[in-house]
Amino acid sequence: MNILEVKNLKKYFATQKAVDDISFSLQKGSIFGLLGPNGAGKTTLIRMITGIFYPDEGEIFFDGKKFHPDDDAVKIGYMPEERGLYRKMKIGEQAVFLSRLKGLTKEHAIQNVKEWFVKFEMQSWWNKKIEDLSKGMGQKLQFVITVLHEPKLIILDEPFSGLDPVNANLIKDEIYNLAQKGATIIFSTHRMEQVEEICDHIILVNKGKKIVDGSVAGVKQQFKEDLFEVGFDKIPENHASQAFEVIGTKDKSLIVKINEGYTSNNVLQFFIQQNIGIVSFSEILPSLNDIFIKVVEGTPLARQFQPLTA
Repeated sequence: MNILEVKNLKKYFATQKAVDDISFSLQKGSIFGLLGPNGAGKTTLIRMITGIFYPDEGEIFFDGKKFHPDDDAVKIGYMPEERGLYRKMKIGEQAVFLSRLKGLTKEHAIQNVKEWFVKFEMQSWWNKKIEDLSKGMGQKLQFVITVLHEPKLIILDEPFSGLDPVNANLIKDEIYNLAQKGATIIFSTHRMEQVEEICDHIILVNKGKKIVDGSVAGVKQQFKEDLFEVGFDKIPENHASQAFEVIGTKDKSLIVKINEGYTSNNVLQFFIQQNIGIVSFSEILPSLNDIFIKVVEGTPLARQFQPLTA
């Protein structure tokens, strides 16, 4: 069942189409990547999903019914990229206060705050102030405050910003745990390697429009270029074939591009017929970073291969 359905959303500011007819849906328990360059419309889209902005056109359905901010916003946890906490307020009091705004009783709020503070080794922070925290410490706190009230939908905008690898892994593990417990995660970042690792499904928006939509594996298949890496004990001298073009080398491998009308079986058959030992054979799929650059900038997919003459 879908937790969120966005249908033909539009939002205009003066003459700018910040969001221009975007539709997508999110399944419960999924981790969803919302990608796009700066100014693409991601933040405006998030603000409509959270009820901060009203769409000019289109509809939002939350948990099987039409989205009503007054009723449904408390079921959403939103962690913005910029820290949105009271600098002079004590951390423990602030966490309890913000949890109560999301509908928890005082007792439930205190219990949840203590449990998360123990989990993230933040017990000694209770009487500190936000202004006393480093960026990374503030990021951990903001994540905890986002999920304290056990929201059904969690929106994380650059959640790993300022974190060292240990704390980044800590939050990553909690993202997986929350999804396994049934929460749905919208994950927005410019770090494509994190998207590949974490997300089930992505959309890419540019200039207010949705231009890519699919599973991570499906999107990579969509943009593949019929490239394969063939590994040998020793690179063969004869590799001229109508079935493929050799475009570069990588260690003891040839990088080949299969020509139209041929298949990977034709590549293997060519080398087998020459009694050339093959130690590996794998398809090369583009990274999400390559796809992002190609779609947004209209440039060819970037490749890091040595030229054949190297």
